[in-house]
Amino acid sequence: MAKAKQATVEEKLIALYKLQSIDTEIDKIKILRGELPLEVKDLEDEIAGLQTRVTNINEEIASFDTSIKEKESMMKDSKGLIEKYDEQLKNIRNNREFDSLNKEIEFQNLEIELAEKRIKEAKSSIVGKMDVISSAKMRLDDRTNDLKAKNDELEGIISETKKDEVKLSKESVTAEKVIDERLLNAYKRLRGSVRNGLAVVPVLRDACGGCFNTVPPQRQMDIAARKKVIVCEHCGRVLVDKVMAGVE
Repeated sequence: MAKAKQATVEEKLIALYKLQSIDTEIDKIKILRGELPLEVKDLEDEIAGLQTRVTNINEEIASFDTSIKEKESMMKDSKGLIEKYDEQLKNIRNNREFDSLNKEIEFQNLEIELAEKRIKEAKSSIVGKMDVISSAKMRLDDRTNDLKAKNDELEGIISETKKDEVKLSKESVTAEKVIDERLLNAYKRLRGSVRNGLAVVPVLRDACGGCFNTVPPQRQMDIAARKKVIVCEHCGRVLVDKVMAGVE
């Protein structure tokens, strides 16, 4: 961003204080929104988590259903083999064939018993998963309704403040053009580290308007002269005179 190099220190200080005033107004708008943006984000994250959980549980249920069908098909095949072996028993020629067929029948019966056990376990798991998914869906519905309410509230506030925010943003860009990059970066860093985002404050009742420590008379004269940027010795905030700040 190009800066106006011909700006005097006084013009930079005026622009800097104006920028601080603009940012303070924007901060007020954000305070008006309060914790709503964070609450909306938290709800969105929770809803996404619940949706993922429901999807995963549905996949598990589908897996159990597939397993049940496979076991039922296996049981059908085993029963078919048992019928076949029963028919063969009617035509056995020796004890060895008899023993062999009986072992095959016994094996297939064991396969059927095992399949029945696995089907019972799978159906029990499905019942448990259905309870979990029902609870998750109820919570998902609740959180979705909460999100809608929070979004409606937030959108209402944004709608009310959008015009002011756009106007302030344009004024902020205009003010920044007068301030050199180094001073602007220092201002932004300071704003992020001090209470209430106040990086530029007036001298009020012989004290810094940010930390309230006394500002010596000579330093106040230098501030009023507007010949250089002066910061508070205690908190590092940029100091301006009360005339510039419009304070009586």
